Amino acid sequence: MLATGTSRHRTVQALSAVLLAAALALTGCSAGGDGGGDSDKAAGSAAREDAAASGNQDDKGVAGGGRADQSGKKKPPELTGTHIIRTATLTVRVKDVPKALDEARAAATDAGGVIGDETTDRDGRGHERSRIVLRVPQDRYEEVLTALEGTGKLIERKAKAQDVTEQVVDVESRVKSQRASVERVRELMDKATKLSDVVTLEGELSSRQSELEALLAQRSSLKDRTSMSTITLSLSETAVKKVDAGDDDPTFVDALSGGWNAFVTMLRWLAVAIGAILPFAAVAALLFLLWQRLVRPRLPRRPAVAPARGGDED
Repeated sequence: MLATGTSRHRTVQALSAVLLAAALALTGCSAGGDGGGDSDKAAGSAAREDAAASGNQDDKGVAGGGRADQSGKKKPPELTGTHIIRTATLTVRVKDVPKALDEARAAATDAGGVIGDETTDRDGRGHERSRIVLRVPQDRYEEVLTALEGTGKLIERKAKAQDVTEQVVDVESRVKSQRASVERVRELMDKATKLSDVVTLEGELSSRQSELEALLAQRSSLKDRTSMSTITLSLSETAVKKVDAGDDDPTFVDALSGGWNAFVTMLRWLAVAIGAILPFAAVAALLFLLWQRLVRPRLPRRPAVAPARGGDED
């Protein structure tokens, strides 16, 4: 019995030694494979680190758009404020367009705004009209609108407000994630020892930097549009109205005045017609005089025809 127990104990020890040796061999192979690392493994490592970082940011509520609670469910991101794009279009009729234009510029600059595009022209009746684009801070938007409406008679007003809070939060989150991604690729480049790995990582870095620059441009555009409101102001002069005569029925004086105007108009047109024909008449008269004095005397004269006699002589 004692010999049998000793034999079993030795068998167990032998099996344990074999398993330990196999584990050490597998560990050594894994370490050797990780240390080799060609270009595909370098790119795969960057992708895996991005995925891991994204998972960590999801837990922190940065890239995932929410914060995890104890139950494992994500909470919506906490917003520090709203971001709204405000635009307005005003059409105002005024008596003096240049004066109203100066008032509009002053209202915008006093509010800390800037002057954008500006065009001025005249319509078919000679009335001046102008169009100007103003950019004013959000907190002075209503104040400037009221001031512009007071420059004359308001004809039309259109105002639009677009809430882009979710878009701003999303872009901010993507910018942070992309910056972290760029930093991770740079760290891998510092650790890379093979030329193929460096070339692959450089291409990856260039692609991620381009995406980061596009996100930064989008964030800058959103910041500008949400911090400054846009107001388009159109100014036109008031049309001059004719004074009504009070009685639309024509009188004798109106008929006489109308007839005299028609007579004067006819004389004017006759004078114009005569003035148009006069050069041709002068040339024709000159040619006729030349014919009478120079050409006609030189022409051969025809012999006179003798008159016929009444009868034969005997």
